[in-house]
Amino acid sequence: MSPPAGEGSSKQELRRLFRRRRRQCLAVAAPGILATAERHLGALLERRAGRLGLYWPLGSEPDLRPLAPAWAGRLALPAVAGTELVYRPWAPGDPLAADACGIPAPTQGPDLDPTAMALLLVPALAVAPSGLRLGSGGGWYDRLRADPRWAAVPALAVLPAAGVSPDLPRDPWDIPFDGWMDERDCHLTPAGRRKVASS
Repeated sequence: MSPPAGEGSSKQELRRLFRRRRRQCLAVAAPGILATAERHLGALLERRAGRLGLYWPLGSEPDLRPLAPAWAGRLALPAVAGTELVYRPWAPGDPLAADACGIPAPTQGPDLDPTAMALLLVPALAVAPSGLRLGSGGGWYDRLRADPRWAAVPALAVLPAAGVSPDLPRDPWDIPFDGWMDERDCHLTPAGRRKVASS
């Protein structure tokens, strides 16, 4: 099931709350989030062939682009093409252009098959210990991961620890992530640990 065009006010209110919280704490949390990613990516990717899916940060989203040189040749960025979210190969210096949502995205290269991906890192406003992610509301990642082939790719939310919530509302189309990275550590759900271990 895909998200409808409109949502209830509960998630909209939570988005405002957690967006404000992320803005307030990002400057302090950002170096630790980057350090967590640097510390854990080697182990997360060592047994998986394929690309690391980063994202181009907007607003108060944590910026992981400093990781790019260490993973040159294994990177991909998302792009909204028409009604779909796709991943395309990317390396620092490659040309980018605004996608259908106005986010810088690769202009060249094929749309990658999920089997070409090793790990997805995705910005979040909030996350619950179950891996349930609260995003910006476009539903792009839920629609992508509704495909079982994409759901098989380990995916971690990226956010400050202030966005970790004991519980979040869940709609039928919400697909939990395998864990999250914050300035404290990399946290895998039980299902995420099994997925990473079986890779």
